[in-house]
Amino acid sequence: MLNRRGSRRIDFAWPVAVTVAVAGTVLPAAEAGTAWAAPAPAAPSQVAASSARTTLDTLQVKGRAPKTGYSRSQFGQAWSDDVTVADGHNGCDTRNDILRRDLTDVVLKPNTHGCVVMSGTLDDPYTGTSIPFTRGTSTSSKVQIDHVVALSDAWQKGAQRLSAEQRRNLANDPRNLQATDGPTNQAKGAGDAATWLPPNKAYRCTYVERQIQVKAVYHLWVTAAEKQAMIRILSNCDAPDAAPATPAPRPIAPAPQQSQPGPSSVAYANCSQARAAGAAPLRRGQPGYSTRLDRDGDGIACE
Repeated sequence: MLNRRGSRRIDFAWPVAVTVAVAGTVLPAAEAGTAWAAPAPAAPSQVAASSARTTLDTLQVKGRAPKTGYSRSQFGQAWSDDVTVADGHNGCDTRNDILRRDLTDVVLKPNTHGCVVMSGTLDDPYTGTSIPFTRGTSTSSKVQIDHVVALSDAWQKGAQRLSAEQRRNLANDPRNLQATDGPTNQAKGAGDAATWLPPNKAYRCTYVERQIQVKAVYHLWVTAAEKQAMIRILSNCDAPDAAPATPAPRPIAPAPQQSQPGPSSVAYANCSQARAAGAAPLRRGQPGYSTRLDRDGDGIACE
């Protein structure tokens, strides 16, 4: 049986302990055809770039080890629930755990104790697009689960030295997993930050921060080129989103006021609707902005 908790807590490996509540864990059993109306799932919160840089400097820098001996089976059965990280032993496989966390408008398969996701919508942080998901032989692969630190990359940068249990945890740790567009995940392959970054530039800071978190937790190293790429990304993370607007000149006489709907009357069901209306991206304070549309909590929704 799944634990029926209200939220999932994920511990991050920064010098100052951080815990983040992530929506979409344990669900009650759903009735057939009933949508799960949960809050929008939250990606791991963006930690200050300076903290990420501090942690990056603690990682060992050395070349890749040979790939000799690598296979997916070195990290245990795919999507195993037999792990000691968040959501381990909750009665549901890891893939469905992540789909429930990252998708919205989720519909669950009945009689699976709220586990199996039949359909939903992914606001993909890697591509900045909205992707419909439907479970099926020819459709499930449209949304795949990416290992933020690829397992092959991890194997060549320290995972060979981990125990079988530690490698199984690494492969199923929610901190290292992200639902994303299938072709984009395939294009990434085993790339590290020096060879592959998400096409959506607005997510690159968070992506690199997550890689650093995972490598710190599992004592993996980085190559010199990888570290330089990470530094380059992090150096732009604290830049302001936009230049301050130039104040408008004071009018000579007040202009006639026109009746306009208040900001509270503007609402978008999802980012696809906001983009269709030409309103995306939405910044905090703008009409239509909602924290449920702001997946990484950086104040900019539907990037």
